[in-house]
Amino acid sequence: MLTFDFYSPEEEIFHPLYAEKKVRVFVKRDDLIHPYISGNKWRKLKYPLAEAKYNSKENLVTFGGAWSNHLLATACAGAKFGFQTHGFVRGERVDNPVLKLCSLFGMHLTFVDRTSYKDKKDLFEQHFGTDAKAYFIDEGGYSVLAAKGCSELIGELTHPYDHIFCACGTGATAAGLLMGLQQADLTTQLHTIPVLKGGQFIKQAITDLGITLDERFHMHLEYHFGGYAKTKPELIAFVQQFTKGTGILIEPTYTGKMFFALHDLLQKDEIAEGQRLLLVHTGGLTGLLGMLDKF
Repeated sequence: MLTFDFYSPEEEIFHPLYAEKKVRVFVKRDDLIHPYISGNKWRKLKYPLAEAKYNSKENLVTFGGAWSNHLLATACAGAKFGFQTHGFVRGERVDNPVLKLCSLFGMHLTFVDRTSYKDKKDLFEQHFGTDAKAYFIDEGGYSVLAAKGCSELIGELTHPYDHIFCACGTGATAAGLLMGLQQADLTTQLHTIPVLKGGQFIKQAITDLGITLDERFHMHLEYHFGGYAKTKPELIAFVQQFTKGTGILIEPTYTGKMFFALHDLLQKDEIAEGQRLLLVHTGGLTGLLGMLDKF
């Protein structure tokens, strides 16, 4: 049985730009869910872990880069709910604070070259194909069950919103939010900010999970700043200014790009006056540990 009470309030934030453009901006503070199983990580893991427990699986096997928030969340969740965990790490062997935390939570790490890493199902079959107790969790937690967990965010909202913004990596969170809006029959517009260059694949990733794109769905492709975990001085400056001005910590890989996109769209008058906006803080703040030299 998985029991986990969490806290994720909606917090209004203030900025001169919001007042100038006559909008109200709120943040869904999923970063407060847990120090390590934070943000959308718990939402994406909730149902896969329940399925693993139901089917008597004992070893969670998943994938990520050397600074992966998902690896750390899975490691912590495994320790919390009584699973062994195994993480395949993309690239050469490295030693960093996030991987040390994974190890502290009991995760066994295997480093694989980037070519082998591309076929995650094959990696799983090679190493765990004969292990009936092993349970596959895709990179970033991407799955139909992950989208189901993320869809529940919509039912938690205490206010109606005209627009919801979220950063996108694999597309599972965006898929879940769109599913939640469709199930609730809301007209709220969903704005997705892919953090990878060439983020058009997100549309296919969402439809592959069985969710139909509709008029609620909007994608903004121009805020990746060069690609995944890539930054530019203007993004770093924005993260510093936003964090100092709001007291809410964001980072340059996901949430920084999302908030930057909002400010840019407001400055371009692409959002009408009088609108109520919600931005989903997807957590992942331990990723800052690998980027502190940029600040």
